Amino acid sequence: MTSELHRHDISDQARTMIEPYLPGRKGAWGGIAKDNRSFINAVVWVLRTGAPWRDLPEEFGGWKNTHRRFCRWRDKGIWERLLEVGH
Repeated sequence: MTSELHRHDISDQARTMIEPYLPGRKGAWGGIAKDNRSFINAVVWVLRTGAPWRDLPEEFGGWKNTHRRFCRWRDKGIWERLLEVGH
């Protein structure tokens, strides 16, 4: 993914707020995630556009892996925790 922000991308402020709650961060148990921000931006793109996962632009990576990771986060309750951070 390019370093420039797109209109669907999460802001630096939002990223800073949720970063301590993300799996795969440095210092957390398990492996370090390749790029949580790019993954979250991919999910936000799908949710905001209403497009099917298969239409995810290549700049976000493969849609199958992104969808699989989205489902893993859903099953672990990660999305709910991230939504609670802002409240």
